[in-house]
Amino acid sequence: MNVSLNLCEGCLEKQRTIDRLRQQIEDLRKKVRRLERKAEQGPFGSSTPSAKIPLKANTAPEQRSKPGGAQPGHVGHGRRTVADSEAGRSETIAVGPACPHCGSALEHKEYRDRSVIDSQPLRAEPILYQLERARCPRCGKTVQARAPAVLPKSLYGNQLITQVVFLHYRQGIPVGRLCSQLGVGLGAVFEILHRMAALFRGVVGKLIEEYRQAPVRHADETGWRTDGRSGYAWLFASATVSLFLFRPTRSAQVRQEVLGASALGGVLVVDRYHAYNRSPCQLQYCYAHLLRDVEELAQEFPGEAEVTAFTSTLIPLLAEAMHLRGRPLADADYYQQAQSLKQQIVDLVEQPAQHLGVRQIQGIFCDHAHRLYHWVDNRAVPADNNRAERELRPTVIARKVSFGSQSDAGAKTREVLMSLVHTLAKRTADPEAHFKAVLDQLAADPSQDPIALLFDTS
Repeated sequence: MNVSLNLCEGCLEKQRTIDRLRQQIEDLRKKVRRLERKAEQGPFGSSTPSAKIPLKANTAPEQRSKPGGAQPGHVGHGRRTVADSEAGRSETIAVGPACPHCGSALEHKEYRDRSVIDSQPLRAEPILYQLERARCPRCGKTVQARAPAVLPKSLYGNQLITQVVFLHYRQGIPVGRLCSQLGVGLGAVFEILHRMAALFRGVVGKLIEEYRQAPVRHADETGWRTDGRSGYAWLFASATVSLFLFRPTRSAQVRQEVLGASALGGVLVVDRYHAYNRSPCQLQYCYAHLLRDVEELAQEFPGEAEVTAFTSTLIPLLAEAMHLRGRPLADADYYQQAQSLKQQIVDLVEQPAQHLGVRQIQGIFCDHAHRLYHWVDNRAVPADNNRAERELRPTVIARKVSFGSQSDAGAKTREVLMSLVHTLAKRTADPEAHFKAVLDQLAADPSQDPIALLFDTS
């Protein structure tokens, strides 16, 4: 039976008004939710790096770690006495000729040891070497002694150079403060850094070759200004390589410069930035970024039952996937639990959903399944990009302090020396001593290959 509804023009206009008002109410609800979320999180969203959030809330009491120190009643070990063999120097301190109480003459009784740990001021020391010159009576040539631990035609000794390089690029001490501590001029520090970058300029090409051969790679980038122009600091890291590049662009050409165009083995762990999508190797997307997206969805729609059920199930699974690799499990147990976690995630994201936010997250997992589960089959591959995030943090701090590089030459110097310093820190127990030893070898024989000496850590 066909039913015909004849509505008057007034009823249709009322219905249009109702529909319009309903839409306005829904838009206002969304705006209120955004404002409430902004009030809770500040002016930045959950996907913003923590380094750019001006204020962070205190950690909840139940999530704080156990206070340090021994348990109450613990006897402890006390202050350790410095042995004679460990003491840098030993001094004898006299008590004085007269008793401070009555003024009578004192008689020697004994000595008592007092251990003190102190330091010398970090100051540059001017040294004048008198280099002997001798003449050979047979060939008639004159031979002159070499100044120890100083490069040819260099005013600054290798120990000072090493301190400047590592204090600035590893410890993050600003150049101005470094000049105050060492007692050297600003121009002297810049001259030292630029000369070291020129001496080891081949380190970038060497590290690119080693990075391409790494079985697990990480990559990330952050903003960096050079001579007042906006640009980016790129990090390409592995277990033994830290490669920093400072470029004016965030395009895929930087990724291609490092990875090349030929197919590579191994896995590259990244966020979902599209510049990495055409990398010549397999990709593993970072679960920490996915977790933030899911948490943001839960905060945006707190009253939606479907959203709450989906996010409350997926969030613990993603967190467990990131923590599983660090648990003390045998390989067999790890792969069993990893496979179980993957299956739970797949079952959840393949369930039918009505809410558009849920379907968007599901689409990420379904469309990029080939880039999400390498950690399941290979324990060496992490489910997150924390290595790159941690290694890039000193650069973020340097950006806040220095606002970037003053020139293209300064950015190039930072690129070479940061790559050198942070790579050595991964390969040697004492990178400063190793770097100083390399400079000493070059001072004795400048014809040697500095890159070969640098990475010969045997």
